[in-house]
Amino acid sequence: MKRLALIFFAALAGMAACDVSHPVAVVGPKDTVFRGTATASFLEGGWFQATNGKTSCQGRYSPASESRQVTFPVSCTNGLSGVGTATYETPRAGGGEIVMQDGSRWKFIFGRAALAV
Repeated sequence: MKRLALIFFAALAGMAACDVSHPVAVVGPKDTVFRGTATASFLEGGWFQATNGKTSCQGRYSPASESRQVTFPVSCTNGLSGVGTATYETPRAGGGEIVMQDGSRWKFIFGRAALAV
């Protein structure tokens, strides 16, 4: 029984340290597409980064609540910043919107659907 408990806690600790990455697509003004990766950590939330080859954007979010929605700050290398909101449709996919400080609205997609953009 002791050995089973040790295996369980070792597996749980391994899950807590496990990062899972998913593709990301961000569609900005004039249909500019940024591609990148979102990485989720079991207990720490996650982060994303995406680039269009000239500009890179990134954001960090806390773990999703029971509502399955996260809000996160976004900053880009061109000086733009904003706030994103995304909803998990499944644990590995979803999307939402980033509203930049200049008022522009960018589409945010993560998971398999990001590959089709």
